[in-house]
Amino acid sequence: MGLTIIGLGIIVVTVGILLRGKSNPTVVMSLVPVLGALVAGYSLADVSDFFGSGLGSVMSVVVMFIFAIIYFGILSDTGLFTPLVRGLIIATRGNPILVALGTAAIGTVVHLDGAGATTFLITIPALLPLYKAMHMSRYILLAIIALAASVMNMVPWAGPVGRASSVIDQTPVELWLNILPMQGVALILVFFIAAFLGWQEQRRIAKLRQSPDFIGTGDVNVNAIAEDFAEREKKKIAELGITIRKGRWVTIFNIVLSMIMLVILMSGAMEPGPVFLIGTAIALIVNFPQSSEQADTMKRHAPNALSMAGVILAAAMFLGVLNETGMLEQISLSLIAVLPAAVGAQLHIIVGLLGVPLDLLTSTDAYYFSLLPVVQETVATYGVTGTGAASALILGNIIGTFVSPFSPALWLAIGLSGASIGKHIKVTFPIAWVFGALLVLLAMLFGLTA
Repeated sequence: MGLTIIGLGIIVVTVGILLRGKSNPTVVMSLVPVLGALVAGYSLADVSDFFGSGLGSVMSVVVMFIFAIIYFGILSDTGLFTPLVRGLIIATRGNPILVALGTAAIGTVVHLDGAGATTFLITIPALLPLYKAMHMSRYILLAIIALAASVMNMVPWAGPVGRASSVIDQTPVELWLNILPMQGVALILVFFIAAFLGWQEQRRIAKLRQSPDFIGTGDVNVNAIAEDFAEREKKKIAELGITIRKGRWVTIFNIVLSMIMLVILMSGAMEPGPVFLIGTAIALIVNFPQSSEQADTMKRHAPNALSMAGVILAAAMFLGVLNETGMLEQISLSLIAVLPAAVGAQLHIIVGLLGVPLDLLTSTDAYYFSLLPVVQETVATYGVTGTGAASALILGNIIGTFVSPFSPALWLAIGLSGASIGKHIKVTFPIAWVFGALLVLLAMLFGLTA
């Protein structure tokens, strides 16, 4: 009973501090479990062993995160996505339904790097002028980008899958391959939802134009908006003050390199860490001719990379203490004792169905590092695999990533769009919850949560 109480104390205190936002997750998940272990009577040497055990399960994830973030940062520096976004803006032709579909496509492509802040920094300044010119709601813009980016957040180098894989001691790619069919379904649903929202906007704007109070014209110069976006992106690259190799062959090489890396990742021929390490080294040589600029590029993207890596390393202490002391096992045994068998076996499904509301009540770190371990340990006694438990929690929660006020990237999006966080939640939350719950039920139907 003592280990159960101390283990629950560690989890509750960690979640509480994370929710208050008074301290960095790295600090919280490092110190709280250490104090808990000492209270439980373990020595500093024991704590060191616990950390070593936890470190073994997360190190491959840390390496992948560091070099994946740097790799996609390099692609962003080269302006690889600029022509595609520009072309998609022009392709909308000022039609609200096509604009909504184009928004979904742009959000999907730009979020390939798994970085929410980068996605919003590129998409909102590019598309907001188009939405304003067409009298479309900025909240529709936010909703579509939030949903598209959330679905793309299922890639193994994004935060949620990396966190979950470190908990269940599996590689991010193995976990991703299990939910990959659902990611494909989710992408299709994003475009259906975007088309529906665009149709609603088309009807609303048609009524608005008939109002005597309507101010504006029917002319929207999408070419000018697209060119303005392209010029802003060129200016950003120029402000870096570095020499980047130009030419069609460089662009083609970057695309081919990325495709080869994706094939290797999906085939399982090599661990994700070495894939991104080698890919980053090749991308640096090809895109930056001078060694000093290669070093500067590494430094430029290092803060983002190390920020995520630090959280995962701190999770090694958190998970190491909970697992190696037996606290997690005792918590799950206590939970099983009070839960009916029918509920216990489906606990991961129940939590998954509540994933989006939970995203508004907990931070991402609290959800994956505090809630998932308990759920996984509990359902494991009923024969549910760690992959199945993690998949249910990811699919149910991930669609709410950019609805939750605990997402720093969302506040950036709110600021860039001049929107209200309350109204964004009011518009996007119901869609995201139904979306996430549907993915969990479909995954259960397809046997992906067993």
